Amino acid sequence: MLDGATASAPEVPPAERYVDTLLDALATRLAGRDELPDVIAEAIADATGTLGIAPGGGPSSTVALLRWTETTIEVAALGDNTIVLGLTNGGEVRLRDDRLSTVAPAARRNYHERLRHGHGYDDGHRDLLTTIQRCEVQARNTQDGYWIAEADPAAGHHAETMQLPNESVSWAVIATDGAQRVIDHLGLPWADVAASDDAELQALLDRLHRWETENDPNGQALPRAKPHDDKTLVVWQPNRA
Repeated sequence: MLDGATASAPEVPPAERYVDTLLDALATRLAGRDELPDVIAEAIADATGTLGIAPGGGPSSTVALLRWTETTIEVAALGDNTIVLGLTNGGEVRLRDDRLSTVAPAARRNYHERLRHGHGYDDGHRDLLTTIQRCEVQARNTQDGYWIAEADPAAGHHAETMQLPNESVSWAVIATDGAQRVIDHLGLPWADVAASDDAELQALLDRLHRWETENDPNGQALPRAKPHDDKTLVVWQPNRA
């Protein structure tokens, strides 16, 4: 799963073409035996060469991967998508890369507090988002910042990873942050999400969108950068592979 970054600052280019190019590069490599960080690094190198972008000036995207073999379930996260694995013992484990949230912490606290106090998505909010995104560009793919798919293949080697025996995992869900935050806020069971078919998943995404529109249009209950973020869910179960 990929989730291109929304451009709030005018100098940051849109991510649509980058995401499509990176997705193709990832898909051609996942069937191999390379470790997932290597898969991501090589795909970033391909996308960078194809599009002719340079570090610090290109669009960016999160990456979340799941690969199953006869013996293992491997997952990797670069950026703020969430991977939830259901265990055969009834528990759950979660993989998420939260490093982006450490950039511009004061501005993030400020916009959260403004939303909680009812200011909504006004000019002041938009100014704070522009400030945050400019800080993110400076901190992108640095040791003291965060790592994301852009134009530096080394970022792939900084992906958060997890590997479990395949017999210990009964299901998995990969969610963009726009879906994950609302699901967690509403306390919806991830096991129920994992058991959903395509129609039920679409109905759930519609429900999340309606909740934002009807119950929290100004981001007071669940502070977030914009009224609606992209919402995507991918479900995996062994009997669906």
